[in-house]
Order: sequence, then structure tokens, then C-alpha cells
Amino acid sequence: MNLHNLKPRPGAKHRVKRLGCGESSGLGKTSGRGHKGQKSRSGGGVRPGFEGGQMPLHRRLPKRGFNNTRFQDKIAVVNVADLDGRFEDGATVNMDSLKEARLVKGTYDAVKVLGDGELTKKLTLEGCKVSASAKEKIEKAGGAIAEAS
Repeated sequence: MNLHNLKPRPGAKHRVKRLGCGESSGLGKTSGRGHKGQKSRSGGGVRPGFEGGQMPLHRRLPKRGFNNTRFQDKIAVVNVADLDGRFEDGATVNMDSLKEARLVKGTYDAVKVLGDGELTKKLTLEGCKVSASAKEKIEKAGGAIAEAS
């Protein structure tokens, strides 16, 4: 295979629809937009969900039930392997130190440490939620969880 015999796959290239190139082209004059009307104008058309003035479906259907997304806590997730890579042996891990280590970016209500990966360093966790597997790995490495919430 050389550069001179490279070709696109069959069916990968399509003829460009050239609008307004004479009446005999089939797409001259009105360029496939028909005659007059809102959709024929430049910038014309209706927004998604618009039903010609009829009450749209999303307003016709009843809104029911409770949705907790507005009120739920925003929790940052950190794995034990991330802690092992970013912290020294005997370090204290809390929200501030995690932000300093760039493991947590943005504003969160809480941090949860999950047990993915291995932990070889002795770490002390403060003010973090901890999964069962993460707790097991932290204690196995000789670390401690000060304030498990």
C-alpha cells in the first residue's frame, strides 16, 4: 500500500448537495425549501418540542413524585490507590489535604474513600466516609480512621 493508491472505503464519501445552482440541478431557485413559510426563511424554524401553538407534550403530562437531586449531598470519590500514590507514610488525610493533593477538585459536601487498589502506607483519615473494603485495607496497612461518618 502506497500513498498514491489510498482510497476511502466504499460508501464513505457522499456527493455534496449543492444548493441554488440552477433549475436543472433539481435544487435551484428555492433550494429544496419549498415556497414561503417559516421554514423557508433564513434563520427560520421552530424550537425543539414546539407543536404549532398546541400545548406541548412536556406541559400536557402531569408532574408527579419527588426528586431528591436538588437536596442530595455531593460526594467526591477517592480510591485507596490514589491515596497511596499522593500521600507520604504517616500523613493525615482530610478534605483540605485531598484538595491540596488535587485528588478533589471543586466543592463537595463529603468525601468517600473506596477500596479500589492497594495501600502500603500508614494513613490517618479524618472526616471522610469509608467503604468496608477501604476500611479493611487502611487498618491492614496500620492506618486509622479518626472520624468515620
